[in-house]
Amino acid sequence: MEDVAKRAGVALGTVSNVINQPQKVSRATIDKVQRAIAELGFVPNRAARALAAGTSNTIGVVIADLSNSFFVDMARGAESIAAESSINVVLANADMRRSKQAANLDLFRQERMAGILLAPLPGADGSLLTGRNRTPLVFLNDAAIEGACTVSVDNEYGGYLAASHLLAIGRRRLLFAGDPAQAVPIADRLRGVERAVRETAGASLELSPTPEVQADDGRTLGFAIAHRPESERPDGIVAAADLLALGLVQILGADASIRIPEDIAITGYDNNRAAWESLIPITTIAQPGEQIGAVAMALLLEEIRDPEGHEHTHSVLEPTLVVRASTQRT
Repeated sequence: MEDVAKRAGVALGTVSNVINQPQKVSRATIDKVQRAIAELGFVPNRAARALAAGTSNTIGVVIADLSNSFFVDMARGAESIAAESSINVVLANADMRRSKQAANLDLFRQERMAGILLAPLPGADGSLLTGRNRTPLVFLNDAAIEGACTVSVDNEYGGYLAASHLLAIGRRRLLFAGDPAQAVPIADRLRGVERAVRETAGASLELSPTPEVQADDGRTLGFAIAHRPESERPDGIVAAADLLALGLVQILGADASIRIPEDIAITGYDNNRAAWESLIPITTIAQPGEQIGAVAMALLLEEIRDPEGHEHTHSVLEPTLVVRASTQRT
């Protein structure tokens, strides 16, 4: 900045104003300083400025899994709101690893980000708020965290929608694929399924916990179901996630003795890209990913701008049913 000031023939404070508060400087002075900046190839050091001021105009976004389009939608929604306020967004992928999630959070805190949005791995709790150096933190896709703003989807209602759809098309032997002990959203989805089954005469529900909700877990369960006697197979499956449903469809759809959806109808959850690009497009529960990200970013900006007056909010959005070929032939 001293070199720029010398080249432009102005005071050091004038260069600072041109970069940070141009409204305080005349157009002629701005042009003169910008010419000097261009000639010298000067690039403002934002990290140094953040350290000096104790603030930043950058927000970190940490998502659980970049391969899941649901989380990508969250980041897209958050970025759109940040852009309206000229806020920069830096995206980090935890890649479903707790160590990487912790490392990303530590990095963003060390870089003195203005705030952090976190779409955490299953099992997140208040310990993630510990030692955060007063960095505002908002949780996406999680409603169980006290001491911070959260934005989530009504997962119980989503499970209810999925099961009600299967029951409405005549299915009575339902199976829920997923482990409710693995994550609060999965447990909530199961409760919704249980409620729909209780409301329907003659309906039954079987729980098949899976280690995770990946395609491999669905394929393993699919093999187990395919090897059952026909009379012992479910006629409807609610999978806790689209990737889990994808694995089920890949195995059950390839079995000559099983027709999807005539013999077994399958629903997923999330409206992941995997659901609609499957060989048999998968009926799913769509979560408003972009809306989650947008609402979370708005809450984070509110907390950053008024930390004393801000009150933590738990926003819950509604999912919707998207019907495809895995439950209903067109």
